[in-house]
Amino acid sequence: MISYFKGAADCIAGFKLILNPGLRRFVIIPLLINIALFATAIYFFSQKIDSWVEQLLPSWLSFLEFILWPLFALTIFLIVFYSFTLLANLIAAPFNSLLAARVEARLSGGAIEDVTADAFWKVLFRSIGAELTKILYLIKWFIPLLILTFIPVVNVVAPFAWFLFAAWSFALEYTDYPLGNHGQLFPAVREYNRKNAMRALGFGSVVFLLTSIPVLNFLAMPVAVCGATRLTTRIKNES
Repeated sequence: MISYFKGAADCIAGFKLILNPGLRRFVIIPLLINIALFATAIYFFSQKIDSWVEQLLPSWLSFLEFILWPLFALTIFLIVFYSFTLLANLIAAPFNSLLAARVEARLSGGAIEDVTADAFWKVLFRSIGAELTKILYLIKWFIPLLILTFIPVVNVVAPFAWFLFAAWSFALEYTDYPLGNHGQLFPAVREYNRKNAMRALGFGSVVFLLTSIPVLNFLAMPVAVCGATRLTTRIKNES
């Protein structure tokens, strides 16, 4: 459990890092992308929540509505916000990679390279390719969980399954930026997180909570990128 809380602390430390004067210009674009997409997700969720819960709740279980309604509402919340988070990360991927590189240089005391046009295009193609690979991997788990959500009675466990899935996928998503900057492909990122599973889940759990809290969810992406870079840097220094 110590590793779990270390991972949570790594993510929380991202709040301090995004305020660093040398990093602010790399934070602003992911921040704006996150604000735009999360505002859309909040509107979408508020418009559809009642009708979707009614579809999920069987009529013969209506007497348990006061218990099941919050569970199903939470499930829908997780699906909607997780989907929008994947889209936000796809759009912001190259900027997140640049931010991770700057944070790592700051934490390790390494040299900070200037961003040239050629370097940016290389980061753009690499990061978007990595993002699509991650999405294809996560879809393999997303579809069975989505089916589980619509199976009566069994779907009461769906919120807990979605939480674990979200925490794990957030760990994969954000550690991929600092690790990808060192040429590690997605299979290596998965193996890295398996070896540090509890720390990864602790980190991912906090990212999930950040995406769930109004206002803080706008900051979730840059905070998570900075926190994931801190996590990988500290693990490297501890080994």
